[in-house]
Amino acid sequence: MDVDMGISKKLPPIPPKDQEAPPPIKQKNVLVVLINSKDQLMIEGDLVSSIDNVKQIAKDFIDNNGDGSCMDCNGKRDTKSSDNPNKAIISLQNDRGTSYGMYISVQNELIAAYNELRDELSMRKYGDLYDNLELDNKKKIKKIYPQKISEAEPKEYK
Repeated sequence: MDVDMGISKKLPPIPPKDQEAPPPIKQKNVLVVLINSKDQLMIEGDLVSSIDNVKQIAKDFIDNNGDGSCMDCNGKRDTKSSDNPNKAIISLQNDRGTSYGMYISVQNELIAAYNELRDELSMRKYGDLYDNLELDNKKKIKKIYPQKISEAEPKEYK
């Protein structure tokens, strides 16, 4: 991967040695996004023809509300998709040959999905965009739609 610039991220703290193992994650709560060395994109094993589709696919997955526990979600409640936004994890995986531009473009679309969901809920609840909210209200929205994007180490995909 050719790297000319970077993505600013805050890494989670190193967990204490005596921390319990996290509970198992249901596969339906993980949306797998793969980018191969030819910059082809697959989501859940299906080839995605345009990067323009990524944001909507991610939004549908995050907002699904399959278990009905999210009172602020507007998802389809598909039992085969994520239970709720707190359990929804997007796993972004790329090949060592993936171009940096494609990787950043996909990353931007995934982040845009969270931003749009937060803006939509902010407008419904407070009549303003997420970025314009007071800190307390931002925290409430962020708690409903926490950004959970897992980035795996690059691999060689055949």
